[in-house]
Amino acid sequence: MSPRTPLPPPPPPVEVRSWPDREALLADRARALDALGRRLLGGGRFALFAGSVLVLQLGWGMVGVLLADSDRAILDPITFLIGLIAAVLGLGVMVPGVWLAVRGVRRDRVARERFLAWAALDRDAVADARLRRPVQSACWMLLSAVLCGLGLWLGFAVPAGTPAGRGGLYVVAYGMGVALIFWINGLIGLFKAVGHYRTAIRIAPPARAGRSASSGPPRHV
Repeated sequence: MSPRTPLPPPPPPVEVRSWPDREALLADRARALDALGRRLLGGGRFALFAGSVLVLQLGWGMVGVLLADSDRAILDPITFLIGLIAAVLGLGVMVPGVWLAVRGVRRDRVARERFLAWAALDRDAVADARLRRPVQSACWMLLSAVLCGLGLWLGFAVPAGTPAGRGGLYVVAYGMGVALIFWINGLIGLFKAVGHYRTAIRIAPPARAGRSASSGPPRHV
């Protein structure tokens, strides 16, 4: 689902619900949950997530031009001016990256609230089994774990491998910024994937012997 496609609306209030029968309710519920699941873990959301990480790293890399040449820039006005222009442009590039990340988190929260609202209407063992999306959840968890691991490694490796001195402090500052971008976005992806999978498991628990997974009222999550 494209990020520009509106989210499925929440289920109508009890007093205005007009499904003719349970089959019609389950059909609308299945369509809404499928659309919301794709919005949470689908290709469009993945592209938005990856795009925000790339834009943030690009912007911070432009800021790093000034940090990398700080010692020389202090003595050379032209070098300082070039670095300053690159840093200002880099900060400008980071603004849409931050906006994309914040927008994605907010839309995820709305989508998850609607996902839970539709799931609470009823239970359908066949349709709900598809809500786990194990492949997509695994891809999100793998990518996010890589980002977290890379951020953690840079957070230790850059300070440990940088020589002492004022120039080294600038390099450490740049490296820690890169590590922080990887770490924060990796955590966002991990919480998203794990949270969705745990929610789907509670909605559609594995069938037990002697009892159908569709029996009983839906659990509150």
